[in-house]
Parts: sequence; structure tokens; C-alpha cells
Amino acid sequence: MLSVDLVYLGNEKEKYYNEAADEYIKRLSAYCSFKQKNIKDERLSNEPSQNEINAALEKESKKIFEALPDRSYKIAMCVEGKQMSSEELAQLFDSLPSRGYSGISFVIGSSCGLAEKVKKSCDLRLSVSKMTFPHKLFRVMLLEQIYRAFTINAGSKYHK
Repeated sequence: MLSVDLVYLGNEKEKYYNEAADEYIKRLSAYCSFKQKNIKDERLSNEPSQNEINAALEKESKKIFEALPDRSYKIAMCVEGKQMSSEELAQLFDSLPSRGYSGISFVIGSSCGLAEKVKKSCDLRLSVSKMTFPHKLFRVMLLEQIYRAFTINAGSKYHK
């Protein structure tokens, strides 16, 4: 069974986002071992300078590296990443064990994104859209796509 880790930054205060995420996490238990790690993002001033942003990304990158498992296939979620269909994501999941991976890790950065060194350390940069989404909503969207990929590989009727 493939293990899936989700490392994300930010505060999840809104109950409805957490309830939606919890539903997909519950569903995922039939397909994988799932863990998530919420990392507190760095506080910035109202109009941060680029130096302040870079310093925050640097601090966040240290926390991300500590949270990521060593031997998993790592995916940085970023707008400049490759776009894939749900079927292509399912194929990626299916190919990982034969490539020597027992796990897959997704990283969602803060509102300022991810430090370049985090992106470079990942095996894939993935984007779901050129559009911008709130990070809280995006976590739910990503969980749904992870669930969808597993159901595609299982031949479930969920994906139509």
C-alpha cells in the first residue's frame, strides 16, 4: 500500500474546509496510509519587502524539509508546475512502486509560495491550474484529486 504525505503551510481555522478535508482523508484510508503535517507559516508585515518574503520562505523551507519523509516521491505544488489530467496522476501513482518508491509526498507552500530550494529538491513540480486558489480550498481540491487517482487505479465508478 502506497503511503501519502501532505505537508502544507497555513492556518486551517474555517471548520467547513476541515470537514471537507476530513471526508477525503477518511475515504483515502481504503487506498493508502495517509498523513498530513500542517506547518505554521511565517508572519509577514502588511506590505512585505522581497527580502522579508525571502527570509520567510527560507524559514519555512527548513520546516518543510524536517516534515518530508526521506524516501518518498516528492511533489511541489506550484503554479509554474506541469499540469496533468486525473488519469495521468493515477498513472504516476501506479508507476511509483516499480520505480522504487513506497510513498508520495505533496507540498503546498504558504501564500508566498515555496522557496526555490524546496522546489528543486522535489521530483516533480505540479500545477492544477493557472488560476489562483485560496490555500485552504486548494488543500481540499488536492485531497480530492489524490482520492480520484486511487479510485481510477482501483476501477471505481467514482471517476466518470
